[in-house]
Amino acid sequence: MPEIWLNYGITDVVLDIKAENLEQKIDSEGKTLDDSAIDEKLGQIDLSKPVELVVLHNSRPIQRIISSLFMICEQKSQPFPKIFAEKKIINQVKAGLPEGSSINEFDNSDISNSSLVFMAEMEFDGLFGYETIATRLIKKFGQDSMLSAYAKRQGNLPTPGQYPASLEEAKRFSDNFEIQGIEIVTNSQGIVDFSLDHPSKTISATKTLEDNSIRDVGQHRTMIISTGKDASNATLRKSLSSLWNCSNAIKKDGLAILMAECKDGLGSDAMQHFIEDRLTLEQLKNPPKYVNGMEDLLFLSEIQKNFQIGLVSILPEFYAKKLNMISLPGIRHSMDYVLKTQGVRQKVAVVSDGARLLLR
Repeated sequence: MPEIWLNYGITDVVLDIKAENLEQKIDSEGKTLDDSAIDEKLGQIDLSKPVELVVLHNSRPIQRIISSLFMICEQKSQPFPKIFAEKKIINQVKAGLPEGSSINEFDNSDISNSSLVFMAEMEFDGLFGYETIATRLIKKFGQDSMLSAYAKRQGNLPTPGQYPASLEEAKRFSDNFEIQGIEIVTNSQGIVDFSLDHPSKTISATKTLEDNSIRDVGQHRTMIISTGKDASNATLRKSLSSLWNCSNAIKKDGLAILMAECKDGLGSDAMQHFIEDRLTLEQLKNPPKYVNGMEDLLFLSEIQKNFQIGLVSILPEFYAKKLNMISLPGIRHSMDYVLKTQGVRQKVAVVSDGARLLLR
């Protein structure tokens, strides 16, 4: 019996699957940077000026970059950068920081400070094509601009890995601020590359992600998908990006089972409103104002016309059912469900790094 470990929240869980039921295990690939290459590239940052690092999510690659920056500062006898993060992740980020560092809560009211350097890993996104620092900023701070970006979507299905007009909207929004970004491209093994520039320009790293992440795997009837890292399955909204990335490799009337702990809940006002019957699917088509997470609710409703979706999470079963998803209490139950509903000989494709892969 093959031993397959899949990320689920801050831990990994084992998928018990017989060899005869495993069709394919799909992981991210690509050559990663060694320590000297990372340090050399970070040397381009002018650390003689005040630097305030804003960590947009927590991960090992981000902690690796911060540790290198602190080491460079120590070697050059320069002050350490200030570090900021949102309240909900501040303790996670703090736990991985080098000795002698401190972290403060990021004040969301002002992002025009020219000392700010935003940090995040690039992924794919259903609305913008790519999840970049610029798209994270427009989602967080640009409510009015998000309505325009949403209106410019390419149909009602997700379009990860493409360059829609919505992405240009995010670039324009970030151009309003004199800030910098560290855009990191990663795989399951480490840092593949990173770009240091204004967030409207670090978007160029999409080419590197594209080169390392697109996989031609054919179509599968059944797929179990892990996002690959905690930051990508903290909420249902964020987790769904991994589903969008794999959707073209799932057969019509097939089954996709998404492993997403969702410790921070739905992460979507639109989904919450829908569950509470305050928003209808019809209202998503041409809304007068943007509601956080609207695009993912729309994509979910449309993609369910193509295949079924199962969800392994800690979300209330009522939420999953309201969203027309099959609620599964654990990874073992997901295999039991597959074999019970599709037969004991059913082959299953397993995706271990859904957030950083794009399947065709």
